[in-house]
Amino acid sequence: MVDQGEQITQAVSIPIIGDGDNGYGNAINVKRTVKGYIRAGFAGVILEDQVSPKACGHTRGRKVVSREEAVMRIKAAVDARKESGSDIVIVARTDSRQAVSVEESLWRSRSLADAGADVLFIDALESKEEMKALCEVYPLVPKMANMLEGGGKTPILSPMELEEIGYKLVVYPLSLMGVSIRAMQDALTAIKGGRMPSPGSMPSFEEIKDILGFNKYYEEEKRYATNISQLTSQSGYSSASSDTYSTQQISEGDKDQKNQSVQDPVVEVFTPEVYNKYAADNSSGPFSGIWSIKLRVKITGRDGFEKLDIQIPAGFLEGITNIVPALGGINIKALLDDADGGGGKVLLDFKDRMGDRIQVFLE
Repeated sequence: MVDQGEQITQAVSIPIIGDGDNGYGNAINVKRTVKGYIRAGFAGVILEDQVSPKACGHTRGRKVVSREEAVMRIKAAVDARKESGSDIVIVARTDSRQAVSVEESLWRSRSLADAGADVLFIDALESKEEMKALCEVYPLVPKMANMLEGGGKTPILSPMELEEIGYKLVVYPLSLMGVSIRAMQDALTAIKGGRMPSPGSMPSFEEIKDILGFNKYYEEEKRYATNISQLTSQSGYSSASSDTYSTQQISEGDKDQKNQSVQDPVVEVFTPEVYNKYAADNSSGPFSGIWSIKLRVKITGRDGFEKLDIQIPAGFLEGITNIVPALGGINIKALLDDADGGGGKVLLDFKDRMGDRIQVFLE
């Protein structure tokens, strides 16, 4: 819960109350739990007086710990807050309404408030009258209501009705889960019947990307773009955001970006930094002069549309594998030796695992 809670609190900018159940043990365990929730970034924690293993408060057979242990759990939570220098809100929940009686739950609520609880919560109250009775216990201490949709023991009231009674907090725990389940059932039924879910039942892909933060990621990519020429594409050849193969050059001086789309038949890519690194000075060696040889790389999608058509120095072929993984492991020196000079020769012609045709020509 602590790990999941940290991910949730980091993903939103509003206060989050975490359910600490029964603290996962005795008062010492409660203390450890609260400190963990504080580190996770929770603004509040709910702690209850059920025994272990605990269960939903609206089911039968509820059992609670003694009054003394229930109070000690809250005192331990308060101590954990003080020791951590935190202001986490402690929500004290009692399940004694179903386990014992209304009177017992009201007595425990007073005692838990005296122990330092910030919010009081009796689960599974069965009428408006019982709910009003809770709100009359220390009226200045906020009360929390649990509206278990679809058949719980507590009457389902609107937020305005709850406020009139005296509640300050309310949870509708099944609303998001319930509508999600029904939406998935409807979508699966449609697909099983050979139909697609109606357009109005789901957001567009652009909306999904915006909700998930794609646009923010794209801005981050632009902000931290490197000064090395990059090919951007989709279909597994690159993780960049462009929908087509293109090249990008950013000069050291002004960082201007120049993009060439696939609509142009040929794009030349030159990288001076890499060029100098690999014997571009015509020094002797097995790869001498390789950068003076040009290759043409062409990729045709399985749908027949051209995805890429570029000219590159032969020495750059191995470096292009981060864009076209299927070219990984190619021995460019052996290919050139076998070609024995002459332009227009086909060095490679094959299909990758995605069905795209990849061709490499000697220019």
